Amino acid sequence: MNSTIPSAPRPLDAASAYRPLDAGWRQWIAENRLRDCTPESMLVTMANAGLDPAECEPAIRAMESDPAFLAARKFQQLQTKQASVMANQQRLLELDPLYGHVEKRSRVSLDEFMGKYVIGSRPVVLTDVARDWPAMQRWSPQDLRARFGHLDVEVQAERSADPNYEANKLDHQRTTRLADFVDRVLSGGATNDYYLTANNEMLGRPGFAPLLDDIGSLPVFCDRAQLARRASFWFGPAGTVTPLHHDTLMLCHTQIVGRKRWRFISPLQTPLLYNHFDVYSPVDMDRPDLGRFPLYAQATVLEVVVEPGETVFLPLGWWHQVSSLDVSLSFSYSNIAVPNEYRFDNPRITNW
Repeated sequence: MNSTIPSAPRPLDAASAYRPLDAGWRQWIAENRLRDCTPESMLVTMANAGLDPAECEPAIRAMESDPAFLAARKFQQLQTKQASVMANQQRLLELDPLYGHVEKRSRVSLDEFMGKYVIGSRPVVLTDVARDWPAMQRWSPQDLRARFGHLDVEVQAERSADPNYEANKLDHQRTTRLADFVDRVLSGGATNDYYLTANNEMLGRPGFAPLLDDIGSLPVFCDRAQLARRASFWFGPAGTVTPLHHDTLMLCHTQIVGRKRWRFISPLQTPLLYNHFDVYSPVDMDRPDLGRFPLYAQATVLEVVVEPGETVFLPLGWWHQVSSLDVSLSFSYSNIAVPNEYRFDNPRITNW
């Protein structure tokens, strides 16, 4: 885009007061021109940040002929084509009048499950998986305290003060006695400040092995022999939120106590979710900031409330945000008897 940028006069006696137009700002110019921000708006932003408009104006104009910037424009065209292919495939899927509905099913045959949900890449809630699980009658916060309260667990804590608490989950790891955590959950009310999540890996410890004994029959598409090393345990208060992200494999998530609200977005709509870092989106589905993330308004959201005894199947790469509506105990497992290790080339951009 060739634009004429209005120039501003340089103050005669204040040149030294301006911030330098350094490499960081020159990168900023390139990034914002790739976003097709107008040169005029960029000049205003830079001037408001304390840079010299008389220096910024030629720098913005020169970017249009910079060899590295022209190369970036070529790669941008390829990326835009890929995004358009994904968007067109998504449009075809949404021709199905039931696309926006997450089914709740029982007695799904192996062939149908593989074809419709694994290969067909559709989330589904299975209502009969946990019908014979001892966990359904036994598990409760009080049971955890009675059987395992003396054991230490790793929890996430102090999440509320960090908008990126999930990406920074290692910074929020705290070790506590399980009995103390149970008491905190039961007395603390609804909160997102603390949560015992899958990252605790407690099921790999001998002291927690009895929890695995409480898991009954598994779906026919699961390999029981892999359960112990591919299962995770979740426990927390109402109000916990696992923010919008995608996993790198397929999994099942069985709700034992309490309810969770699941919201899904197709992996074909990844370009709408500002996935600049790892597997995370900065969009908060409860309070989306469409000023910062306008493309999110185009995303199609599927939603379902999962009740005790129900199991979510999460297909490969589907974005999801999960909220606990009650004190919640859940069990997730990825021992699906199909290839379930995949490569995602995730971005690692932290300053965008």
